[in-house]
Amino acid sequence: MNRLVGCTVALVLGAALSAQKPIEEVPATMAADEARGALDRGIAWLLANQSEDGAWGVGVIDSALFPNFSIETYYNWQVAAHGVALLALMQVEETPEVRIALEKGIRWLSETRDSKRGSDWDSDYVWAGLYGYTAFAEAAQDPRFQTAEWHELVEEGGKRYFGILERNQVPEGGWGYYDFPYPTQRPKWATSFCTALVLPALQAGIEMGWVKDPAILERAKRYVADCALPNGAYEYDLNPIPRINGGESINDVKGSLGRIQVCNWSLASTGEKKITADRIREGLDHFLSKHKFLDVARKRPIPHEAYYANAAYFYWFGHAYAARAINLLPETEREAYHARLRPHAVKAQRKDGSSTDFVPYSSMTTASTAFMVLTLALGMPAPER
Repeated sequence: MNRLVGCTVALVLGAALSAQKPIEEVPATMAADEARGALDRGIAWLLANQSEDGAWGVGVIDSALFPNFSIETYYNWQVAAHGVALLALMQVEETPEVRIALEKGIRWLSETRDSKRGSDWDSDYVWAGLYGYTAFAEAAQDPRFQTAEWHELVEEGGKRYFGILERNQVPEGGWGYYDFPYPTQRPKWATSFCTALVLPALQAGIEMGWVKDPAILERAKRYVADCALPNGAYEYDLNPIPRINGGESINDVKGSLGRIQVCNWSLASTGEKKITADRIREGLDHFLSKHKFLDVARKRPIPHEAYYANAAYFYWFGHAYAARAINLLPETEREAYHARLRPHAVKAQRKDGSSTDFVPYSSMTTASTAFMVLTLALGMPAPER
């Protein structure tokens, strides 16, 4: 009964939180200077909400909507969101406050205990592996962390989080966050978007000597490439027969908006020649012209309940990787796309500078705000270091 009451309260709360500006009130474009204030507020929120020990979020249950998940799952989500926050701050202009937050955050990620599998079916600790490893791979290439002390700390952390990925790559080559129907030590289910987000970091890891077996990257690239569909979408997960069944399929372009960008960006960034500039433009044009299908999903408390099975948490993930995809286009084209993307970021920001696209537990708020900062920062002039 208590679980039922808790879920009911969460659903009512989620419905109340879903109120947002009507789509028609959002400007079609926004200049970088107009979005600067939103970016600064997002950065300020991340700085103000970092704990003294360097952590963002909390690793305990703080939402009634997830009664079937373990304490370990909340910790894994915290670690993953922490990694996203580091990625965001590494993209913004250097200030003393940003530098302190980055150093504290990297130390926390290197010192916090290992992530573990939440239960037989719940392998959400793969999220910790994906974003923990990616954050360290980015830090290893950041000029600010090239001293001997930082090099050793970052390399150790990167290799430790890569270990999660190495142990959990499915036989087909991808990574996911659940394991069903029959749990096994090495999971059997993966998704296109989880796999895609880490491809450039894996390539960097090979170049730095962190990843000894290049076949890990090749299998992962093949998994993502095999999820590509003729309609320009990417399957949610790889199937022998693609899940295109008519009606509002999640593998329609309108259900794949949050996946197309990360898959195109990652494959193009790791040398896949099929992902041309035209293919990237096509994906971005889909994202922006069909954006209402992400709008109606944002803040809905039940996953995949919106049209084309869109889930609320596709929103910020999709925007951050859309910004990355834009930056693969010729420089003369980028501002026009960023100008169309910015209004959708700014409209979803709260007055305190934060954002969330799903149930507002601490790690989701951290990740959403960090993705928002990434979305805006990637469209600004190169920051000063």
